[in-house]
Amino acid sequence: MIVDSALYRAGERDRTDCAPHDYAKLRSGVQDEGDFVWLGLYQPSQYELDEVAQAFDLHPLAVEDALTAHQRPKLERYEGGMFLVVKTLWYVDAEDAVETGEVAFFIGSDYVITVRHGRGSRLAPARELLEANDEQLLTEGPYSAVHAVVDYIVDGYVDVASELTKDVDEVETSVFSDERTHDSARIYRLRRELAEVRRAVMPLREPVRRFANGEGGIDPDLRPYFRDVLDHLSSIVESIENLETLLSSAFEAHLAQLSLQQNDDMRKISAGAAMIVVPTLIAGIYGMNFTYMPELDWRFGYPFALLLMGSVIVGMWVFFRKSGWF
Repeated sequence: MIVDSALYRAGERDRTDCAPHDYAKLRSGVQDEGDFVWLGLYQPSQYELDEVAQAFDLHPLAVEDALTAHQRPKLERYEGGMFLVVKTLWYVDAEDAVETGEVAFFIGSDYVITVRHGRGSRLAPARELLEANDEQLLTEGPYSAVHAVVDYIVDGYVDVASELTKDVDEVETSVFSDERTHDSARIYRLRRELAEVRRAVMPLREPVRRFANGEGGIDPDLRPYFRDVLDHLSSIVESIENLETLLSSAFEAHLAQLSLQQNDDMRKISAGAAMIVVPTLIAGIYGMNFTYMPELDWRFGYPFALLLMGSVIVGMWVFFRKSGWF
């Protein structure tokens, strides 16, 4: 499905009257250096992508990757252009889950084509922001659109890292609370989501670094913008590593807390058993029914035995209470 198609000339969106799929007419409007066509596709069919590939002479291997999705972030050079894959991330707070999408870029001298997969990977805000605020940047050609989209996606990474930080803080608070908690499942789930973020962020640093170094003929004026994106990626990687360390420490603390709680339970059980065993021993002795036993014929023997049992229980309860077993 074609989401948007436009011709950008001299830093502005050209108001052409051609249909979105009229690729030949769009490309014919490219006249000067810096003019380019930006075509946006969302989960296109094989036929739709083949039509685009024929119009822009895209490499078949890159077309196959863009169609099937599920690629790791990468940057590849083909004859006539570059192919970039970037993962998109968004956070579902109710499930402590990081959802992923994917955007593939075909980058040529006079075009940039974005093919996105996943419901949370809308790129319209990036295009609108670029058109509204960065007309000068648009004169740098198709890589200005690449930067706008990648920067927008990386900003999404920052939001996801921020949400994960909040959840890790909640886990730490829960682990060290006085209440009994069941945090091991949530810790595992968060570690799995952090790994998902790592798989999206870590491989992307190398493509962005190559752009920052000018690969693909990027104008020197545009390279600092990619360096800024690279700084953001490095910051996110550090945050993820810190969160992974905190979760590992929280898991170890959770296990220690469970061990302490179990020891406390065993102390209480042992103390309760002792408070039952001693009266049972007294009752067992006086229940043996031998003829010659002390106080057996004493009229106050039965109340005395009950009083003795009660006194022992109270005395042991006071002792265990002071010892911290209750």
